[in-house]
Amino acid sequence: MTHELTVWQERFEAFWAALPGGDGAHDVHHLRRVWRSARKIAAAEPGADLLVLLAAAYLHDLVNPPKDSPLRSQASRLSAEKAVPLLEDLGFDPARTRAAAHAIEAHSYSAGIPPATLEARILQDADRLEALGAIGLARCFYTGGKMGTALWEAGDPLGRSGRPLDDRLYSVDHFPLKLMRLPDLMTTGEGRRMARRRTRVLALFLAQLERELLD
Repeated sequence: MTHELTVWQERFEAFWAALPGGDGAHDVHHLRRVWRSARKIAAAEPGADLLVLLAAAYLHDLVNPPKDSPLRSQASRLSAEKAVPLLEDLGFDPARTRAAAHAIEAHSYSAGIPPATLEARILQDADRLEALGAIGLARCFYTGGKMGTALWEAGDPLGRSGRPLDDRLYSVDHFPLKLMRLPDLMTTGEGRRMARRRTRVLALFLAQLERELLD
């Protein structure tokens, strides 16, 4: 299996190397990190098909519209549809192709599709880990910058007043609206443990931000 994983990973790497660069938050480095996290979770969740996970990790962002696009909620379904013929052309096993397609379709937060397989649960958790910790911080503000979103609401950065939160206007609003909730949405024990550890980084950042703004 190790040799087979290496062969297929090289094929997926070659596929991405032939494409122009795009969104820095969803580039090949993101895909590699998702694959690494998926393997860590799979080691604690016996029975996962690593070839399915590898394919799903490398192809889950084949279609990646901007966060503020009306197509955003359809991105995972569109990625799954695009992944199937690609995997077929590469000679990937048909049953594994179907399994990878489901994992891709179900991984998205915005799609709201329940993961029906272990591989889908692992991929969903591995991708969500990318929104947490230091990497999540960097990706959040990178994406906000691309969208033209302000860093925070100047009069009430952390929403202490009970104002309506809006992460399309303020990047820091994305923390309470989504990021801080992710540990409770993880579907594997290992994914939840990793998420809780990374969420502490976000909490420390918010506390430090508040201190600096009050200085």
